Amino acid sequence: MPSAAATQTSPQNGVHHEPEFKFEQEAARSEPGFRVIRRNGGVTPFDPSKITVALTKAFLAVEGSTAAGSRRVHDVVEELTEQVVGALTRRGETGRLFHIEEIQDQVELALMRSEHHKVARAYVLYREERARERHADEAVTVEAAAPAGLTMTLSDGSTVPLDEKRLAVVIEEACAGLADVSAETILKETRRNLYDGIRQDELALAPILAARTLVEQEPNYSQVSARLLLDKLRREVLSFIEKRPTEATQAEMFERYPAYFKGFIEAGIEAEMLDPELARFDLDRIAAALKPERDLQFQYLGLQTLYDRYFLHKDGARYELPQAFFMRVAMGLAIREIDREARAIEFYNLISSFDFMCSTPTLFNSGTRRPQLSSCFLTTVADDLDGIFKAVKDNALLAKYSGGLGNDWTPVRGLGAHIKGTNGESQGVVPFLKVANDTAIAVNQGGKRKGAVCAYLETWHIDIEEFLDLRKNTGDDRRRTHDMNTANWVPDLFMERVEADGEWTLFSPDETPDLHDLYGVDFAKAYAAYEEKAKRGELRVYKTLRAVDLWRRMLTMLFETGHPWITFKDPCNLRSPQGHVGVVHSSNLCTEITLNTSRDEVAVCNLGSVNLAAHIGEKGLDFEKLERTVKTAMRMLDNVVDINFYTIPEARASNLRHRPVGLGLMGFQDALQKLRIAYSSDEAVEFADRSMEAISYHAISASTDLAEERGAYASFNGSLWSKGVLPIDSINRVSHARGFNEMDETITLDWETLRKRVKKAGMRNSNCMAIAPTATISNICGVSQSIEPAYQNLFVKSNMSGDFTVVNAALVRDLKARGLWDEVMVSDLKYYDGSVGQIDRIPDDLKALYATAFEMDASWLIEAASRRQKWLDQAQSLNLYLANPSGKKLDALYRLAWRKGLKTTYYLRASAATSVEKSTLKGTDGKLNAVSVEPTVYASAPKACAIDDPECEACQ
Repeated sequence: MPSAAATQTSPQNGVHHEPEFKFEQEAARSEPGFRVIRRNGGVTPFDPSKITVALTKAFLAVEGSTAAGSRRVHDVVEELTEQVVGALTRRGETGRLFHIEEIQDQVELALMRSEHHKVARAYVLYREERARERHADEAVTVEAAAPAGLTMTLSDGSTVPLDEKRLAVVIEEACAGLADVSAETILKETRRNLYDGIRQDELALAPILAARTLVEQEPNYSQVSARLLLDKLRREVLSFIEKRPTEATQAEMFERYPAYFKGFIEAGIEAEMLDPELARFDLDRIAAALKPERDLQFQYLGLQTLYDRYFLHKDGARYELPQAFFMRVAMGLAIREIDREARAIEFYNLISSFDFMCSTPTLFNSGTRRPQLSSCFLTTVADDLDGIFKAVKDNALLAKYSGGLGNDWTPVRGLGAHIKGTNGESQGVVPFLKVANDTAIAVNQGGKRKGAVCAYLETWHIDIEEFLDLRKNTGDDRRRTHDMNTANWVPDLFMERVEADGEWTLFSPDETPDLHDLYGVDFAKAYAAYEEKAKRGELRVYKTLRAVDLWRRMLTMLFETGHPWITFKDPCNLRSPQGHVGVVHSSNLCTEITLNTSRDEVAVCNLGSVNLAAHIGEKGLDFEKLERTVKTAMRMLDNVVDINFYTIPEARASNLRHRPVGLGLMGFQDALQKLRIAYSSDEAVEFADRSMEAISYHAISASTDLAEERGAYASFNGSLWSKGVLPIDSINRVSHARGFNEMDETITLDWETLRKRVKKAGMRNSNCMAIAPTATISNICGVSQSIEPAYQNLFVKSNMSGDFTVVNAALVRDLKARGLWDEVMVSDLKYYDGSVGQIDRIPDDLKALYATAFEMDASWLIEAASRRQKWLDQAQSLNLYLANPSGKKLDALYRLAWRKGLKTTYYLRASAATSVEKSTLKGTDGKLNAVSVEPTVYASAPKACAIDDPECEACQ
């Protein structure tokens, strides 16, 4: 790869030497299994020492010969070399082939990241000059042709002539029907990476990498890349099923899909992965319903994510194609239906069209022998060693099959509390949280995802101050939980004391046991009584402090460490339909689930999300289509309850008794952009209201339909539902307890008729709605995440599947329509970190429409969330974004969230701490400069999840 040799003038002859940017051929160690294809087509072992030489010469070029013996330069070069090698080999693939340009890209990236801008600039200028020279040396009308007589090496080591014609057909097929993409360009770039004896898997990868480099210039290349990946997948799958090397074009799959599908079912059962019951379906009828053309709708990130983490495989070989995947999920969900073929086809059509998508655990496990399909589990930890370690064991069992966990730790006595059995003093809740943290890391769901858990503690607990420090990077590491999420469970009385600048008292729950189960007015009375007891000296462990001081510390820790999140106990309970049979003691991993827990009941929720963008038509939101989608989706979610594989009996008992589900949404910002509505506007708030009202109405109606067909859930009698109190009605319960209401209560649909139906027929599900983050399933569907505003319009997304350039295709289309999309615009977007606000060429209406999260006032997010919350019987994962945050802004924002009736909040994202890297990323995706956004939420702390970190995808 190129290196920067010193630009020097020889004192002997006065000749000026241009920088010599190329790898020397010194003998050095090679990185095992990795190889480099050079521009002349030759293949050599990957040699990290050449990167060291290249970087050293780059520094010499800028700093002169005195840098040669510099310890600083030596250390910097060594560190940069490690970064480059790590970036190239981090996915752990053996035998990977790198193009010389890919290595150069990573060297340039490392220089830019480490802020050696002068060295990087010299490096960039040299590369551009050499590229011009190479281009000038080529004939003007050179045809893109591979060297004659190339061969390809098969998996068994034999060689065959490289099928140039098929390569061209596959690329042409991938580009078919897509605007502004060029098969010729991809083919030319692909041929540049070919060499004699190229392995078959490398040949399959070459056109994918070629197409990916063009994504930032034209977003449709993402779809081209996905189709090229599909060809690689087809070869892998068909070879496994047919037990011989075989391949097929997309056109050929229209005929081959049915036969393949039956072979897939047989192979999955033989591999002891699929439920043998699937073979008893009418497979001819099922296979005839498959729609092979839907394989073509993926964006690259979506299909690559499925390829890496979802498709079934054995011994490293995948044997599941996309439509087989969706049908397998659908069959698993329909397995107990009467006409299960008809229902399977109905479910398949819904998810394969991306109108609705099941949550990740359902996609992982539906139709398998261990169908753990539920997303979230909530537990309450008992105040004894048996209870504590049972909770830790339960966490492990629930996480094993992809469950995300929320633990209520409030009952565990605090630091200094008396232990009767040993006559000693308690060490508090923190040491046990450390054990739970390490368990979550140890149980990583078979390598698919890391275990993920969130610990909740009420604000009156004596250990709350230590709890706030759990994610700090300083202090006693034995009292830190660097991997566990944490959340404050805040009663209204605390917020009232904050607003009144009053005192707040902390207690140990062994002395105040009833506070855990109380809320609203009852909590306030009991709490005041315990404060009086403390003043009289009748309590052993307590502490009084200023409420505002604790509140400020909560906000400070939230900003500095990203935790604990702030969630509100009273609205979660006052508006809960199930207050007659228990108490909501916490939320879940992603703060959208609000279900009862106790020592005997582990709450379970089954999630799925409507793709709101897919329900926008020429006349706006298509209410009829939305009704059809919601009705089918609710049936699928209800089926999960009965089909589900429960790892602990407390979860099974709870789920069968209450049958809660959580229907959510994704693609909210995409829907706004289709409607030409800016996120920061009254129109967007109104759309949030109307769209959620429609989803809520149809979800409740569908649950009532199911109750008429299958019967109401067991604990229906006595619930708010049974009293005709719907989510919109339960706002009054909060207003009464607080003495004020700042939530909008406007309705547009016929709720009175539905209210009467619910009281008469009952509900099949105790809870119907919850808006989850959809971190992964939104990628699969190629839409914006959940209710999130756009993070950036151009960035590089990193997850377990690699690095992916993401460009807002809608913005590109609008800029093209106005003649503004060119390389200069791409460069400007990179320079401004994917934001449009500071680019003068972009008209104001587009700046408003495509404003990113940090370009809008966070109060708009809360207002829209408040409008949704009035229709939800559970909660929503709501991230809040603040540009240039301050204590005053944080205080105002979270007080507003409380006053507006939100049940929970999720991550706080502060732009001041967001890491943005500008670099060439040809080796990743981009041709020129790109923006790599590491979604760090806070200063001086580990990377947070939720934007697209696999650690935080347990909900979806």
